[in-house]
Amino acid sequence: MSPHPPGAETRRVAGSEIPSDPEGALAPPPSPAALFLGFMRIAALSFGGVLPWARFVLVERRRWLTGDEFTETLALCQLLPGPNIVNMSVAIGARFHGARGSLCAVLGLVLLPLVVVLLLATAYDAFRDVPAVARALNGMAAAAAGLVIAMAAKMAWPMLRRRPWSAAPVMALTFVLVALVRLPLLPVVLIMAPIAVAAAWRVRA
Repeated sequence: MSPHPPGAETRRVAGSEIPSDPEGALAPPPSPAALFLGFMRIAALSFGGVLPWARFVLVERRRWLTGDEFTETLALCQLLPGPNIVNMSVAIGARFHGARGSLCAVLGLVLLPLVVVLLLATAYDAFRDVPAVARALNGMAAAAAGLVIAMAAKMAWPMLRRRPWSAAPVMALTFVLVALVRLPLLPVVLIMAPIAVAAAWRVRA
C-alpha cells in the first residue's frame, strides 16, 4: 500500500519522494539554475522587506512550496542565527538539490543586492541631508511595515482557521512579549518555542 494519502501526487526532492500538494498545486522541483534565478528575482524586487515578496514568489507564483511548508521553514530559520531569508535560501536550496542547490539559492539572493547596496550607499552618503530623500525613506518605511503585516496575516490565517484554540493564544502572547513588553527576540523564542510545540502536540494527540 502506498504510504501517501489517496490522490496525493509525489515529487522527487534531493533523491527522495515526498508527497506533493493533495490538489496538485505544486510545480515540478526547480533546477539549480531556476533556484538561482528565482532567488535573484526575489532579491531584485524586494523593496522594504524580503520575506513578504519571498512568500509571494515561492508559494503563489513559482509554487515550489505550499503555504504550510513556507511557514514551517520560516519558523525553523527564525530559530537559527543569521538573516531569516538567507537561512531560508539555504534550506530551500538544500531541499531540492542539496549543497549545490543551497549555493545557487544563496548566490542568487546576495549577488545583485550587494552591487545595488554599494551603489546606493555611495549615493546616500552624498544626498542624505536632502529633505526630499528623508521623506522618501519615511514613506518606504511605512510601506515596508504594511508588507510585513500583510505577510503575517497570510501566514496566520490558515493556522487560525485549522487550530484556533492552540494557535491564537501563542500568537497573542508572542505579540505581547515582543511589541508591548519589548523583550529581545532570543528570550521570546526560548519562551515561546516549547509552548508552541506543546500546544501543537496536544492538538494532534
